[in-house]
Amino acid sequence: MVFFGYHEIFSLDEYYTYEKLKWEVMELDLTIYIRLRHRVQVKTGATVYLKDIALITAPKHVMNTLANLIVHQVKKEDNNIIIIDGMKVIQVITEQLNDTNIQLVGPQQTIVEVILKKVKMSIPIFLIVWLLLFIGSAVSIMNFHEDVSMQTVHQKLFYLLTGIEDQNPLSIQIPYSIGLGLGMTLFFNHIFKKRINDEPSPLEVEMFNYQQSLDQYVIMNENKESIKRMDE
Repeated sequence: MVFFGYHEIFSLDEYYTYEKLKWEVMELDLTIYIRLRHRVQVKTGATVYLKDIALITAPKHVMNTLANLIVHQVKKEDNNIIIIDGMKVIQVITEQLNDTNIQLVGPQQTIVEVILKKVKMSIPIFLIVWLLLFIGSAVSIMNFHEDVSMQTVHQKLFYLLTGIEDQNPLSIQIPYSIGLGLGMTLFFNHIFKKRINDEPSPLEVEMFNYQQSLDQYVIMNENKESIKRMDE
């Protein structure tokens, strides 16, 4: 059996292969790739567009339409945390564009943080907090040194090096104090706001792990789509 059309002759199998290939090409052209951002910040009453919460890869003729799709309108009852699920994003896209192949890549939810009011830094509060942290750190270091008898260690070390007994071996204690400060600076990898190198400090790693756990908790408890109760 043959098929006549467009001045060419196809066998039935070749015609089906041709139609299948054409369909696959059309489907590929209409594929939309969406990668949701992990966390975004918006102002109160803001309109959240798809371009705000996601990175989009799509054909050029639908790119502008996708970027300006409204995903959520921030309201007062939303409080300060909104979870936008990937299924909602797919629903919004399919309502606007039919016959599309949507591929979600990466995170399945986006955390939208509503900035209610930007608080300026108060210099008196900053100084009070800095003073409390300074005193607390100093007391902790002194208690540690007292527990391990650091002064006795310095005295014995000075005696081993010089053969002289000294109750206050400043030639060891002063360099030790300077080295302690430099060691803490290198450990935390910061001099005020300036980073020494690109490697994250242990404190930054712990803060990152804490933020990841907090975000996971918020996603599981604030996302209404992830929990279904019996009374619903």
